[in-house]
Amino acid sequence: MRFSINIPNFGDFADPRNVATVAAAAEESGWDGLFVWDHVHYRAYSGRPFADAWMLLTAAALATSRIRVGTLLTPVARYRPQQLARQVATLDNLSGGRVVFAAGLGGPVEDEYGSFGDSTDRRVLAERLDEGLELLGRFWTGEAVDHHGRHHQARNVSLQPATVQRPRPPVWIGGFWPNRPPMRRAARWDGAVPLFKNALHGCPPDRGDVRELITYVRGHRKSDTQGPFDLVVGGATPPDAAEAKDVIGPLRDAGATWWDERQLDPGPDVDCLAPVLRRIEAGPPVLD
Repeated sequence: MRFSINIPNFGDFADPRNVATVAAAAEESGWDGLFVWDHVHYRAYSGRPFADAWMLLTAAALATSRIRVGTLLTPVARYRPQQLARQVATLDNLSGGRVVFAAGLGGPVEDEYGSFGDSTDRRVLAERLDEGLELLGRFWTGEAVDHHGRHHQARNVSLQPATVQRPRPPVWIGGFWPNRPPMRRAARWDGAVPLFKNALHGCPPDRGDVRELITYVRGHRKSDTQGPFDLVVGGATPPDAAEAKDVIGPLRDAGATWWDERQLDPGPDVDCLAPVLRRIEAGPPVLD
């Protein structure tokens, strides 16, 4: 099992220097990844400073040499695919092939889309998500792309450089379980990053829900997509190793491959640097 730190892109973490500090501390303390939220507008936290997630990840990549970096998660439908492909490929080259790309509809939909006059129809956004993911996978190869879709066009376009990781960075898909469509989408890619309707962000999920989810995803994996598949679950754990093991061990046994350490949301510390650093410096849980 691997272990990551999860931070928002607002509050204390809107400062790239703070994110670089977090990333360096995480690498030094033995964590395996740092993942950043990708919001442009989140009304619940209005008034706080926000930063571009990809700029924050650039700071994290420059401060480290080993840990994985990425967003949890990027609302693909909010982006132009060619712009997003450039950003991810640039970061993958800068980091030496350490990017994980997590995608989903994002939300709150009214904040992220409606506030800017964009569609809030979830079916339309899901179409744009799927078409955007297909284009990203093709753009990242560096080969010429011709695409004439419902929402996007590309006419003999080759985006160089390609990503360092071949054929592309791992793609994880987010969504709320027990909603089935996002997990069917995840089954077509490299991993699932679920939130659970009966466990708030920062609360560890129920082992039975994790087992049910992974069984469902495996049942929808096709024979040509049977490579490694990650299941990322998370929450806030105590720094005491034995207590953390009691929380995470059953979830690992149920099929989870990553534990993503998160502050409670909503909660007083979700965007505060000091408590996150304290948890990082205590080190990742030891399960064996």
